[in-house]
Amino acid sequence: MDFLMSGLAACGACVFTNPLEVVKTRMQLQGELKAPGTYQRHYRNVFHAFITIGKVDGLAALQKGLAPALLYQFLMNGIRLGTYGLVESGGYLHTAEGNLSHSRSAAAGAMAGAMGAYVGSPIYMVKTHLQAQAASDIAVGHQYKHQGMFQALTQIGQKHGLVGLWRGALGGLPRVITGSSTQLCTFSSTKDLLSQWEVFPPQSWKVALAAAMVSGIAVVLAMTPFDVASTRLYNQPTDAQGKGLMYRGILDALLQTARTEGILGMYKGIGASYFRLGPHTILSLFFWDQLRSLYYMYTK
Repeated sequence: MDFLMSGLAACGACVFTNPLEVVKTRMQLQGELKAPGTYQRHYRNVFHAFITIGKVDGLAALQKGLAPALLYQFLMNGIRLGTYGLVESGGYLHTAEGNLSHSRSAAAGAMAGAMGAYVGSPIYMVKTHLQAQAASDIAVGHQYKHQGMFQALTQIGQKHGLVGLWRGALGGLPRVITGSSTQLCTFSSTKDLLSQWEVFPPQSWKVALAAAMVSGIAVVLAMTPFDVASTRLYNQPTDAQGKGLMYRGILDALLQTARTEGILGMYKGIGASYFRLGPHTILSLFFWDQLRSLYYMYTK
């Protein structure tokens, strides 16, 4: 039940934040491996990107990749939050004195995140391909010509096998490990502190909401460079064997981006990342916490 509630909570958040994921993906691919000022900026900022995509690709394009996004969120966060919830309810995150152990919380979050991300990696790759697809006037990054999620998975599987489907999976792990450990550790720690300080009434939904807001800020700051590199790893063109033609791995992607685009290039789309990750973190953790509270209320 923990896994089911976690997956449903993440899907609920995804419906609201997917348009921001589309914008974030395109801003991260814009000017890929090009020095600042040497390329046309189709998307000047988050709000301009929304208007441009809606005007050129149509409003429906803002929900591109929704099907794989929902499936990925259910798989990845069902495993991630479900595993973390089981560890937390088992009492493994607290010391003998009953205090929350920050190191155990971070380790559990990282382990749970890595498991979920690896299982859902093929879905995330296809989601990235679909969200990057755009009219030639505003296209950025490599353009795959997928017709939908199942067609894309079938085509990649037939052409490159299981290795092709899990291409970029290892490169995507640092992104999720960093984000997951930061998110779950800061969420649990903040919630614990707010409860101790009695800022809000006991069992109030405001405790979970405030903790999720703090967690969202921490995630954006820690995760964005890995997120940019991961998006580019998944979206790069491949040779006949399914090997990436632009990057050898996550470290190579980070180094190439820093060399050609500067340190700020590693934080491309941070505005979109904040607007997407902040609400997504708040909504998914808030829904997760509330669903668990309701479940335990009616089963005990």
